[in-house]
Formats: sequence, C-alpha cells, structure tokens
Amino acid sequence: MKHLHAMIPATYIILRKGNQILLSRRHNTGFSDGMFSLPAGHVEEGETFSLAAIREAKEEIGVAIAPADLKPLHIKQQSRSDGHPGIAVFFLVEHWQGEPFNVEPNKCSELLWADLTDLPHDLLHYVKVCVERGLKGDFYSEW
Repeated sequence: MKHLHAMIPATYIILRKGNQILLSRRHNTGFSDGMFSLPAGHVEEGETFSLAAIREAKEEIGVAIAPADLKPLHIKQQSRSDGHPGIAVFFLVEHWQGEPFNVEPNKCSELLWADLTDLPHDLLHYVKVCVERGLKGDFYSEW
C-alpha cells in the first residue's frame, strides 16, 4: 500500500490598493528575518485556506476580509527547506475593512505599501515570482 505524504499548507494575502501591495518585513521568526514578504501563515487543523487567510489578515494586519473578497490568484507547490512538502494559496484582496497596521511587532518590523512596478530588492524571491505570475494569469507553479 502506498503512503500518502502530508503537505504543510500555507496561505498568503495580497492586499492590493491600486498599483500597490502591502508587504511585511519579517522579524524574529527564524525564517528569512529581515526580508519582506506578504501577510501569511499556516493553515491550522480543521481550517480551509480561505478561513486561514481571513484569520491571518486579522492577526497580522488588523483588517477584516469577507470570504467573497478573497480571489485565489496563485497556487505554489514546493519542497520546503526543512524537507517537508508544502502547498500555498495566494489570495488577491482588493476590498477589506479597517486600516492595515502592524499587529505583531514581535514578528514584523514594518509594513510597506510597495508599487508593483518597483518591488523591493529584499522581497522574498518566491513571493515576488508568485505575485507576478498570478497577476499575469498563471495560476500554478512548482518549486
């Protein structure tokens, strides 16, 4: 009998305002600290990708997102640096309630609205590629 492997699920939130997206600088997390990423997190047991995105948006940047405002943009399947397989769903969000702010200064040193045509050089490479591919209509990638 074949054994199925368990993938570690994650969700990423692309808050978009015009031609800008909201980035967060990782701090004190043990993974890519000092680099920009998106608000994101792991999907907890019993949670869907969309519910995890809504929860993470509230926990990390203090905004409320309605399920109907989550637009799946890109799926990334990966071999993680820890050797475990992972899968991530990137959601585009253009409507939300509240003004984003840094709810977790112990894990994020700053928030930045970045222009899509001039993303920071210290944005995690895979995040940049997944956002760019998703916005061009490329729904899936493998890493």
